[in-house]
This record gives sequence, structure tokens and C-alpha cells, in this order.
Amino acid sequence: MRDGPEEITPELLLRAYANGIFPMAQAADNPEIFWVDPDRRGIFPLGEFHISRSLHRTLRRQPFQITTDRDFTGVVTGCADHDETWINAEIYDLYTRLHQMGRAHSLEVWDGTDLVGGVYGVVLGGAFFGESMFSRRTDASKIALAYLVSRLRFGGFTLFDTQFLTDHLASLGAVEISHAKYHRFLDKALKASADFNAQPARVQPSDVLQDNSHTS
Repeated sequence: MRDGPEEITPELLLRAYANGIFPMAQAADNPEIFWVDPDRRGIFPLGEFHISRSLHRTLRRQPFQITTDRDFTGVVTGCADHDETWINAEIYDLYTRLHQMGRAHSLEVWDGTDLVGGVYGVVLGGAFFGESMFSRRTDASKIALAYLVSRLRFGGFTLFDTQFLTDHLASLGAVEISHAKYHRFLDKALKASADFNAQPARVQPSDVLQDNSHTS
């Protein structure tokens, strides 16, 4: 936890991520931020994303438009739009500044002009630290993750950190690993070179399905 008045800057935040630590707040209206270093860590093995048959059919229909970094603040706002959230005003500002520095990215899901889903996270070396996601349409967050995993694989990332393992993430292929194993993965990823923008901006559903070939 944060003890004392030390200011959290984007640079301090990046150093924390490099050491496997990330910030949270108790609620949107609570100004206090604490640091988290879980004993067990959730990750997405990038070659093990699971696409159900129903999600496969939805992707084939291509019901939404996918963009990256088009509305970063909109995605963060969508992620914070819950009765319970760990995103307070300071966290919102910090990640917005990281985005302006090119260290945080978003992937958006659009239904026409409506932002209906998305995910955002932080990039260091070959590691992508997924922060949060949201969905306002059926399967929008699953589609966001499918496109994100495809992008990370294409860009040469080796670690997709989900922080915690939820039932929802586990159903898509995420797993939980020990603190020690996570840090071995993190150390290796930090030495790697990856590019979030290596994949073309417009990606076809067939490409995503081919990249994520584990259909069940």
C-alpha cells in the first residue's frame, strides 16, 4: 500500500509494472491508491485463447467494427462505469498520460458510432498488462479479447498479464500461475521487443480466427 504523500507519476507506475506491481483504488470516489502484488497471477497464454462455437459464429458475422487507440479515454470510462470500480480520478489521469506517452493502448468495439466494448492496458517490452475491459453488447468483451490476443501475437508479445483470474477469463483460456513463475515470465518479456501497432489497423475476422485456432 502507499504510505505517505509520495506522488504517483507515470514513470513511477512503469517502474512498478516492471516489478510486477500495479495500482488500485477502493472505489471511484476514494482518492487513496494502494499497490497490489498478488501471490497468484492470471495470464493469457497467447497460443491458448479459446473461441467457443457460438463466438466463432459471431466473429464470422462481423457485427462490430474494431479499432485501436481511437478512444482510449472512452474505454477507460466504460471500464469505470460500474457500481463497484477500482478506477478513481487519479488512476484515470495516470493511464491517460501513459497513453499519451505511447505506453498504454486501447482496443475498441463499435456498433456504428456507439462504443459498446473495449479493453486497455500497459505495454513494456514484450509484456502487455491488461487493466480492464467492458461490454455493452453480447460478446463485445470476448470479441475485444480475441482481437487483442491476435494483435499481441502478431506484434511479438510474450506475456499477456490479466492480473487476476476470473471465471470469465478462465473460460477463454486464461490460467493462474505462481508469483515466482510470473516473475520468470515477466523478466523474459521485459527483455523482448514487441510492437502493439505492428498489425494492420484493419484485421479481418478470418485472420483473428486463424490466429486463435483453439475452437471448442
